[in-house]
Amino acid sequence: MSKNGAAISVSNIVKEFGAGEQTIRVLHGIDADIRSGELTYLVGESGSGKTTLISIIAGILYPTEGSVTVFDEDIYALSDNDLVRFRLDTIGFIFQQYNLIPTLTAAENAAVPLVAAGMKRSKAVECGREMLDRLNIADQAEKLPRQLSGGQQQRVAISRALVHAPQLVVCDEPTAALDAKSGRRVMDLLREVALEEDRAVIIVTHDNRVFDLADRILVMEDGRITYDGKEMPEH
Repeated sequence: MSKNGAAISVSNIVKEFGAGEQTIRVLHGIDADIRSGELTYLVGESGSGKTTLISIIAGILYPTEGSVTVFDEDIYALSDNDLVRFRLDTIGFIFQQYNLIPTLTAAENAAVPLVAAGMKRSKAVECGREMLDRLNIADQAEKLPRQLSGGQQQRVAISRALVHAPQLVVCDEPTAALDAKSGRRVMDLLREVALEEDRAVIIVTHDNRVFDLADRILVMEDGRITYDGKEMPEH
């Protein structure tokens, strides 16, 4: 934990794409702290920089300038190999499009981070089944992604993100493809499962149906954080 009590500290993050006259600055010197034990939402219009920012926080996209400290580790000071290992051990990412491997069963998909970390495959798949059971879809463990509904696929994706007990969970629009009931259930599950061991959870969303579940909301506009509070500001 950093000296200011934050689990994740983002300092002066700038991100640019392109070069020379074609350079586009997407993030403009962002500073933010994320605390453990909270469900933090990152909201804003399309193109405001939300996905770019969480990709940098999750160690997927290098910043042009600035630093990111995740549970006392300056992640962009790490070597490439150490950063990959740190992501495997510490971060769980839930993608908007699920990104399940079509030839693997639900249990095998859930087990992917454990296999990548070197766990014996049979043990990893058993852990994957146990996580699916916690998300109430153990009966779907042997099915392929194409045999699952959108909501079931999302639960498999959540299982994959949580199976290795990451300290940081990052989600990109986890309810975008779901109806209101399924979306609410997914967010309830994230609160119950992800926060029970005092993890930090960051969720990119524009889904106002679930805003009330947030402990904290950060609003982004044009590559800057313009609001930090408990409720969405009124416009």
